Amino acid sequence: MKVAASDYDGTLFRQQTIAEEDVQGVRDWRRAGHKFGVVSGRDYGMLIPQLHHYGVEYDYAVCNNGGIIRDQDGKVMYQGEIPPEALAGIIREPLVRHSFHFAFSAVDTTYICHEFDGSWIKREAQEWDFPLVAITEDQAGSLPEKVHQLSLGFPEPEQSVACAAVVNEHFGAHVHAFPNGCSLDITPAGVSKEQGLYKLLAVMGWEGAELYPIGDETNDLPMLEAFGGYTVDTAREAIKAHARQSFSSVGAMLEHFK
Repeated sequence: MKVAASDYDGTLFRQQTIAEEDVQGVRDWRRAGHKFGVVSGRDYGMLIPQLHHYGVEYDYAVCNNGGIIRDQDGKVMYQGEIPPEALAGIIREPLVRHSFHFAFSAVDTTYICHEFDGSWIKREAQEWDFPLVAITEDQAGSLPEKVHQLSLGFPEPEQSVACAAVVNEHFGAHVHAFPNGCSLDITPAGVSKEQGLYKLLAVMGWEGAELYPIGDETNDLPMLEAFGGYTVDTAREAIKAHARQSFSSVGAMLEHFK
């Protein structure tokens, strides 16, 4: 059995859609007896409605950069946690405060505060009927659920990279910040797409399966480097340098290895 693991934004979801070639490629891959899932920085509730909309079949979802893993029925197989005191400290950092929003991901809830013009969280939530719970910044360190990712967003990718460096320097004992274009995803220390895939194989009983990850951004590099992964032709050269091979699409990779 083979396990394919695709990033979502920029890899499976490109030019504001998922191509029929990719939908059919996933279908053929699974009919051949293999497993397919998405490994994304997105919340589960913002990812799954889109997969259903485009007709993408899946066996699992590793969301929030490995912060939470669910099976095809939505059952939580693993969840990490950012210490509440770290959340409260991070949002006080000056560079962090330039973010369009602070979005805190729990199992079935995304809490949001510090939201300004330019934030795409509310737009996505309205488009895909994903509920957001408004909180005050004072509540960030005392939420009623475990938080496994804090998501930020900036006008320019360079701001995301600079903010990641500060967060990792000051809070690296508790979290790791992954820049992803203009987004910045902050997960518990030790959590990444690489760790998420190792954990996936363990909790699903798939140890020993051949793994085929594909992604296009900085937060994909841990899994690409750990598992000898692949990328798409539209990825930046800096990402291609870490990939074993580049394909025109996810569907093309699945067809190649099926």
